[in-house]
Amino acid sequence: MSQKQIITVMGGGSFGTALANIAAENGNQVFQWMRNADQAKDMAESRENTRYLPGCKLHSGLIPVTDFTDAIAQSNLVLVAIPSKFFRQVVQQLKPCLQSHHNLVSTTKGVEAGTFKLMSQVLKEEAPQCSVGVISGPNLAKEVATRQLTATVVASDNEELRDLVQSAFHCRYFRVYAGQDTYGVELAGVLKNIYAIAAGMCTALSMGENTRSMLMTRSLAEMSRFAVRLGANPMTFLGLAGVGDLIVTCMSPLSRNYRVGYALGEGKTLDEAVGQLGEVAEGVNTIKYVKAKADELEVYMPLVNGLYEVVFNQRPVKEVIQKLMMSEQSNDVEFLVPEAAR
Repeated sequence: MSQKQIITVMGGGSFGTALANIAAENGNQVFQWMRNADQAKDMAESRENTRYLPGCKLHSGLIPVTDFTDAIAQSNLVLVAIPSKFFRQVVQQLKPCLQSHHNLVSTTKGVEAGTFKLMSQVLKEEAPQCSVGVISGPNLAKEVATRQLTATVVASDNEELRDLVQSAFHCRYFRVYAGQDTYGVELAGVLKNIYAIAAGMCTALSMGENTRSMLMTRSLAEMSRFAVRLGANPMTFLGLAGVGDLIVTCMSPLSRNYRVGYALGEGKTLDEAVGQLGEVAEGVNTIKYVKAKADELEVYMPLVNGLYEVVFNQRPVKEVIQKLMMSEQSNDVEFLVPEAAR
């Protein structure tokens, strides 16, 4: 029987709450930190996260807190589920509490503005004494919260951290696989947000299944081409964090990025689309950051360029799609296994 742990989850959003509840159901003591005292009070009394996961009852072992000091002191596993915009700021607040025995795991699929650093890189910079990992995969929070069968990946170069996460979160409906390509797993989760916006647009415009299939396949090629240039393993993109996450976010209206894309496809402005969502859609700003990095590295990313024109330059969607269909035809499969390795 696995040893029970004391875990702190930083962040009061939907996915952080879903993971915190799994860990509590597994017999672990779980503290969930949130900045909003009213939200924490309401959650403690109603046993629901009424803002982000309404209707999903939370385990009694999940304790909402607004002061993380004691929680971090007791925990050896800390999940950071904070939007990328505020990620470093919160981690810097944590720094005085962190020691070498702490294992830090990011669940955030975003890029830091101005640095193009992923959240695991931020963790390593701010807390070099700690072990660092990431959780990523096709994990729509509302489905996890309602116990739909789901799988995810914990990636880290630290085997003990991977084991701790698997022990804390693996259960009959949530399967946790392990990997070592932290950067590739995390980058896959970041990039798929972009293409989910494109998928939402396609649906709003009543485009066919052929179109959606082409979009997802070419998105995967574009993602892996960019990732390899940054040092990730292209094979990672064939797993849960890559093609798995891409499929679910490009097909489900539960995806925040998909819903933003759908609103844009209906003709709404970016401000209207984001306002209608009421939550952070990481993919919007990620388009901007990835385009700048791709231009810098001279990586061919026609889908990203087209989305940038629609989202930030208000170009008509159909005009951009026509341009994409007339763009350079690259190879279908770019990364082949050498004959000797087959």
